[in-house]
Amino acid sequence: MNTSDLIQPRHLQRRAVIYVRQSSPQQIVSNQESLRLQYALKQRTAELGWPEAEIVDQDLGHTAATTDGRAGFQELVTRIALGEVGILLAYDATRLARNCTHWYQLLDLCGRADCLIADRDGVYDPASINGRLLLGLKGQISELELHTIRARLTAGILNKAQRGDLALRLPTGLTRLENGQVTLHADREVQDRVRLVFATLLEKKSLAQSVRYFDQHDLQVPRQDDAGDIVWRRATVSNLGAIVKNPAYAGAFAYGQSRATPTKNGGKSQQIKLPIDQWRVCVKDKYPAYVSWETFLRIRQMLQDNHSEYDRNKTRGVPRDGRALLHGIAYCGECGHKLLVQYKGGVQYLCNFLRQQQGEPVCQRLPADPLDTQAVRWFFEALSVAEIDLEASTLTDAERQRDRLLAARQQEVERLRYQARLSERQYQHSDPENRLVTAELERRWEESLRELQAAEERLTDETRNVPCWAIPADLLESLRDVGPRLPELWEQRLFSTAQKKSLLRSLIDKVVLRRAAPDRVHLRLVWRGGAITETDVPVTVGSLARLSNADEMQADLLRLAREGQSDEQIAAWLTAHGYRAPRHDRVLPSTVQTIRLRHNLLRRAHQSHPRRAPGYLTVSQLADKFNIPRHWIYDRIHNGTIRVAKDASKNGYLFPDNPELLREFRQLLDGKIPNLAC
Repeated sequence: MNTSDLIQPRHLQRRAVIYVRQSSPQQIVSNQESLRLQYALKQRTAELGWPEAEIVDQDLGHTAATTDGRAGFQELVTRIALGEVGILLAYDATRLARNCTHWYQLLDLCGRADCLIADRDGVYDPASINGRLLLGLKGQISELELHTIRARLTAGILNKAQRGDLALRLPTGLTRLENGQVTLHADREVQDRVRLVFATLLEKKSLAQSVRYFDQHDLQVPRQDDAGDIVWRRATVSNLGAIVKNPAYAGAFAYGQSRATPTKNGGKSQQIKLPIDQWRVCVKDKYPAYVSWETFLRIRQMLQDNHSEYDRNKTRGVPRDGRALLHGIAYCGECGHKLLVQYKGGVQYLCNFLRQQQGEPVCQRLPADPLDTQAVRWFFEALSVAEIDLEASTLTDAERQRDRLLAARQQEVERLRYQARLSERQYQHSDPENRLVTAELERRWEESLRELQAAEERLTDETRNVPCWAIPADLLESLRDVGPRLPELWEQRLFSTAQKKSLLRSLIDKVVLRRAAPDRVHLRLVWRGGAITETDVPVTVGSLARLSNADEMQADLLRLAREGQSDEQIAAWLTAHGYRAPRHDRVLPSTVQTIRLRHNLLRRAHQSHPRRAPGYLTVSQLADKFNIPRHWIYDRIHNGTIRVAKDASKNGYLFPDNPELLREFRQLLDGKIPNLAC
């Protein structure tokens, strides 16, 4: 029976749709009464004049704060727009939307499609001003209600978090007692394995290297299952990272480490990790600590440097074994991006960021060896007055690593031995008549014995084969004054390439490189603390013409040659005055000879005199006539473009000196003919 004047025959000719929704899967299970009230709207539909009603309940377990994932709501909107729905029923406005943006869009759509909206209180026409006013108020109240509920819950959580008393789930290695006190896990193996994770990362400087270390020594990592029980897993970058990035291991209670940002439609939020200074709550010294807070901060900075941020290229990266010593701290002085390393064709620093992102040419390509040499020279100068305590830090790390490894292996054997004894007791106390149970317990006992035997064998092998890294007393004594002697030790290959890079980074923050000239690179070194040292470093080039002072060197060379000095004397004088050859750090006598002969400055009258043949032109004469380099002609003779026979008497190539040949040669230069026959 129709109980509303707003319901017209045109509405009754279309369908009645009931929209049913619960906000979460937990509410579907625990809030059954709300579901019954929503499905009971069928009776109200019959009272309004529709004998049948269609129920849309695909959105059970989805929030109304967004339309994402609400397939039922999206289907309902489509059918309203097509004019198939005469009335839309929901228990209240909160079932349809808790976001005013989506709510008013629904009202506008229902108004244009002449679709009524009904709830437990009445029937409304979204096309009328009164209906739109009431429905708008209901939508705003729905949105405000959600905000109020969330604010009330958040305030209670924050108040408890400010004191550090919020009972968040603790990571592996920490346990909360019944009185709320947090202690270290009772299992010493779990404690020591967590400490081993931190110690290995501080030594290896990389999560990937730490995982490789754990895999090589067959060490597992303690983790928690869903019930909170300890399970031993294979080490991965994910589970090691979860340990070393958790502030609880540094004794700190942290809350609000991420921020929720809404998606484009204002619905489901996306979590973004925040830096430590933006955490909402951070209470230090709340839990027993595995590492100090300073160590935790150092690890976070190290992992951030190791992270490959290709969009910005602002991090230093972990030191690796490549020959380029400035890799990871070298930046382009033209565009500001971090330089990459290319080992093909010699070690080079390469800036190809703009090429990758925008298709531009390579910004810079710089030889690495002279730049590394200059940076290392400055490093030695700065380090000559520094004090390095090798006995307490670097040279005893290997010995501590050996002790940690053996301790972890012994604890593993103790744990497996206990599990084997436990399996044996369970088997001994079982009923022999119950073969199904005893067979399974026997299998578990045998499996635990096999695991124990394998662990004992590994412990025995490593006890025998792991070398002792104790530092000889004479070596310690020789290294106490390592600062002034570091260049000598550097050349003796006492350090690996990765260790050399780590030493450089202890004092150097970054290096900015810019090619100032074809044969010079401007190097600006930024020290830790902000001090700057800069200079121009000479680099090799491909030809004499690319030297920035080639004209001055050639003028001085010719002047000295005309004065009668030898090539060796000229080379020594030029080197002493700062000149050098294109591919060497000094001027070679052969370079002096090449330039001297090019200008026809001969030491003896018979030396290198030009060959002449009446009626013919030599290669040199032909090159001078057309102002081209001689090698251009020789290259085309060798590849067959210019076909000419070698004169045996002159031991060279001769070209007829006539206008026809010169005209054809000009055409070959201009590309008008493909080849030339003489």
